[in-house]
Amino acid sequence: MVRARAPVRIDFAGGWTDVARFAQESAGAVANAAISIYSYASVSRDEAREGAKGGIRIYAADFDLYIEASDIRRLEYDGNADLVKAAIRHLNVDESFSITTRSDAPPGSGLGTSAAMGVALIGALSRLVGRPLLAHEVAELASEIEREELHILGGKQDQYASALGGVQFMEFFGETVRAAPLRLAAATEFALQKHLVLCYTEQSRLSGDIHQRVTDAFARGEPGTTGAMADLKRIAREMKDALLLGDLDAFARLMSENWENQKRLHPSVTNARIEELFAIAARAGAAGGKACGAGGGGCLVFIAQPDREHLLRQALRDAGARIIDFVLDHAGLQVT
Repeated sequence: MVRARAPVRIDFAGGWTDVARFAQESAGAVANAAISIYSYASVSRDEAREGAKGGIRIYAADFDLYIEASDIRRLEYDGNADLVKAAIRHLNVDESFSITTRSDAPPGSGLGTSAAMGVALIGALSRLVGRPLLAHEVAELASEIEREELHILGGKQDQYASALGGVQFMEFFGETVRAAPLRLAAATEFALQKHLVLCYTEQSRLSGDIHQRVTDAFARGEPGTTGAMADLKRIAREMKDALLLGDLDAFARLMSENWENQKRLHPSVTNARIEELFAIAARAGAAGGKACGAGGGGCLVFIAQPDREHLLRQALRDAGARIIDFVLDHAGLQVT
């Protein structure tokens, strides 16, 4: 039995600029953090089917979905556990085994859940077949599977955050990624974890749809989109400095500036429900905030004014949002 878990992430600044299309002419930049919300994958050789080489059983616990196939060639992409199937096929696992997957994150959360699941799957499957991979190799393979095998639009920050863990500053040069951990002062990390508030809007969203709209607008050279993309890169670099200096006032300001530029990318990044929650958060003591991931629903992250996080949490609960508790995850992918 091999078990793996991988954390999801909160993107503090620079999201979207990790997409290779947007990082060709000038490098993208992202500041993010892995958090203690996990995707899990457990894989075991199936002794009961030992004579049936290549027999595969998949159980996706989040959807109570069972899939069986006699061998990897019979795994077809049909919208059901396609990420699991793609990881199995990509690693060419040619033996009988059972696999179970589960995620802590709500659906369409904007926290990079599918990337975390891909990282956990590759970590578990590669160990099962005796080909353990380094963290950056897992991240690259997980990204390759999503983008090239399943044709899912997106960048690479999610996979790298999940595989590496911790608070990271990442730069993107087309397909090339350079990641550096941000060693925060103990007081900065304490204050950050105390005052960050993560909530789920109870609205799922399909990030691929939003990615396509932004990509099309960028390709047309729409000034709002191209200008916002340049600002997002700058904000991420300033966010890195704010975190290393322990300047959480600047951190809060930059989160909000990032959100304003996210909205400039395309109107679908926000909606009436999201704007309502931002207004409620501002009145309740939020110093800054942004939507996670592509926006359009999913999770929002706020940083409260000093010692007002309890008021912010209650106000968001009263408005029907779900508070998600977490701490920073410094381990990244874990395989046992």
